[in-house]
Amino acid sequence: MPHSALKSSVVLTTAAALALAAVSVSAQRPHARPEPVKGPWMDASLPPDQRADLALKQMTLDEKIAMLHGNGMAHVQEWEMPLTYQMNGGAGLVVGVPRLGIPPIVMSDAAYGVRSSGDNGRYSTALPSNFASANSWDTNSACEYGKLIGTELRNQGFTMTLGGGVNLTREPRNGRTFEYMGEDPLLAGTLVGNRIKCEQAQHVIGDIKHYAVNDQETGRNIVDARISRRALQETDLLAFHIGINIGHPAAVMCSYNRINGDYACENTYTLHDVLKGQWQFPGFVLSDWGGTHSTAKASAAGLDNEQPLDTYYGDVLKTAVEQHKVPMSDLDDHVRRMLYGEFVSGIVDHPTQKSVPDVEAGLETARHMEEKSIVLLKNEHAVLPLGPKVRTIALIGGHADVGMISGGGSAQVDPPGGNTVAVNGRKGGFWQAHVYFPTSPLKALQAKMPGARITYTSGDDPAAAAAAARGADVAIVFGTQWTSEGMDLSSLSLPDNQDALIEQVASANKNTVVVLETGTAVTMPWLPKVAGVVEAWYAGSAGHHALANVLTGEVNPTGKLAMTFPASEADLPHPTIAHLAPGMQDTSSSGVNTGTGTGYSVSYDEGLKVGYKWYESEHKQPLFPFGFGLSYTTYAYSGLKTDASAKSVTFSVKNTGKRAGTEVAEVYATLPDAAGEPFQRLAGWQRVDLQPGESKTVTVMLAPDVLQVFDEGAERFHMVPGTYGVRVGGSSADEPLKATMELQ
Repeated sequence: MPHSALKSSVVLTTAAALALAAVSVSAQRPHARPEPVKGPWMDASLPPDQRADLALKQMTLDEKIAMLHGNGMAHVQEWEMPLTYQMNGGAGLVVGVPRLGIPPIVMSDAAYGVRSSGDNGRYSTALPSNFASANSWDTNSACEYGKLIGTELRNQGFTMTLGGGVNLTREPRNGRTFEYMGEDPLLAGTLVGNRIKCEQAQHVIGDIKHYAVNDQETGRNIVDARISRRALQETDLLAFHIGINIGHPAAVMCSYNRINGDYACENTYTLHDVLKGQWQFPGFVLSDWGGTHSTAKASAAGLDNEQPLDTYYGDVLKTAVEQHKVPMSDLDDHVRRMLYGEFVSGIVDHPTQKSVPDVEAGLETARHMEEKSIVLLKNEHAVLPLGPKVRTIALIGGHADVGMISGGGSAQVDPPGGNTVAVNGRKGGFWQAHVYFPTSPLKALQAKMPGARITYTSGDDPAAAAAAARGADVAIVFGTQWTSEGMDLSSLSLPDNQDALIEQVASANKNTVVVLETGTAVTMPWLPKVAGVVEAWYAGSAGHHALANVLTGEVNPTGKLAMTFPASEADLPHPTIAHLAPGMQDTSSSGVNTGTGTGYSVSYDEGLKVGYKWYESEHKQPLFPFGFGLSYTTYAYSGLKTDASAKSVTFSVKNTGKRAGTEVAEVYATLPDAAGEPFQRLAGWQRVDLQPGESKTVTVMLAPDVLQVFDEGAERFHMVPGTYGVRVGGSSADEPLKATMELQ
């Protein structure tokens, strides 16, 4: 969501934040609790849908209308409304019905942590970015991710998250790639579903977004994403469907863009026909902030709640109902879905109670997740891990002496103490600032290697950096790439001449390791000249400790890429992102989307071939393939067996090295020729923990969702009978085991 006029953050040190939080809890605790509301809808033993029906029957027209729109947004002056002050410093507020015991819905952005905590005098943990976490391929970590954010939302008094992004990486230059879960619908949907399931279990309303095909930020308010229904159903929508089936979120946020001509928040096909029809989604649909464009059309299509204002779903909606332009049955359906969301998430039965967050537990969770998310991309001559023979290390660039960078926009989490790197002389957070957390890799490595001499050079002077590298046993260059909502990258190159810096350092020291802190893929013209590459992503509140543990070998890296790294932009399905034509406007200065220029569109004519499927189909060699990631040990695969009746495969994985490790064993499938989809697709995976020399037998069930194709004429999925191929290995390009099975 856009928040273009944010106040400077008043960010606090951790200690001050905790002290303020403790005072806040005491100050806001009510002196006397109101009498509990009695009514059959308050019976927690009844199903949520039945309770919603019972409560709906008690509501007046005005109470119904009030549940279907926002009340502004905190910290954004042009979105202030009379009740904005009640939203707890968050992103949105939907009023409740106090006389019926229905609480308000108090919303906060929470992509990789609770937003605006500094603005609000609070503290929240920053987890590794959503995309970083996807590289763990770990459903248990996804659950812990959601559990922590759900808990910290409750700590702060919020009852709904606005996280849960799962747009596929069709366009890797998308500024919000770091908020999503990669390019494969099975991996992305499975991980976001587990995150949502455990987040909503903390009694906050879960959300999945941005529905759908919101795959670039350029022209996002006006762009028409053109795509066939088959491609839409088997790629972007499939990720949402899998996520919804696993996580059962109470809410879906529709996106800004158009889809095949109609805005996503008034798109009959995606909302009415697919989400609420084919998938039978029982929860509510809310618009992205300023993404509502109509009243009657949006209502009929399936939009239930307008955010952040009441332009279309306030008095205008009430008039439309009274004039029979919007049927009362449709209005009741919108409200019923809102009520269902409150009951199914537990916010009615479990009122929030502000409390102090468990800071240490949050940092521990963040560290463990980052350790699983780091991907080792290159390790020539075993330059890593850094052993006792390494006596001198030159750290270069990336502000590695003081911190690590994070992703911006509405996902931004405030670092304690403010932005570690002053931007234009200021350390407060603001919209699209390059925000660094106080997570110094230099200090973390010095603590981990007290016997080594570790120095830092800024890299502003490449010659000085090369000189520092020349005198060290190992040189570690930090390459950073900042991304944010509201922008797309012009290229996948590292900005600010960092490629040239890396080249010079590598020429001065053959033992050069590059640590990347990025939100998406990067190109690497210097790759042949460096000994090692470690992708750390946006690493969160404990990223420096996780990185130090991986670099020194205390933790064996297990991450595998959740997206393909292209060799160059020329290899992408769309080598460039089209600019808006003169006269086109993509602005939203209020809660109403006022963008103009409906001729702007992107045709996803690559269709089904998203990510690795594109590179395979077009015979393009990527820089690093989907699913790739090295370890400090090695693994061998053997003994593949298939079971057509169970739609499963069994095989063995052995640790053939000298270190304990965890291998992500990946299973891919190909469909019969009659399907017309010759490329492979991820069909399952399993993380396998192995001691040196240990072998384990693994059974993986093939995901039925990816073994089917969508029939546009029948508007349904079906299996194509015939010969299915199975490939097993350590990445989409390393599959030593192959077999076939006959499926009907």
